[in-house]
Amino acid sequence: MNRFQENNIAHEEDLIFFIRVQYRCNSSWQGTIQWMDGRKTSIFRSALELGNLINDARRQAAGESEKQPHMRKWEDKESVS
Repeated sequence: MNRFQENNIAHEEDLIFFIRVQYRCNSSWQGTIQWMDGRKTSIFRSALELGNLINDARRQAAGESEKQPHMRKWEDKESVS
């Protein structure tokens, strides 16, 4: 196994996401994110929301408690305004 292969092997603690950017509007991204290990899918309306979802998945996988209750989480339902 060469060095490149060693660096690309998924480890147990790695999180795997499938991200589909469907639109780019107002200098941000909108699309869907699928957390493969958590078997959850959610939409995101901005790059910031995408980052928050990834961070929430990291906290859930590590068993950490919620630190920012106002941020969107994987369990939140979509609302239409």
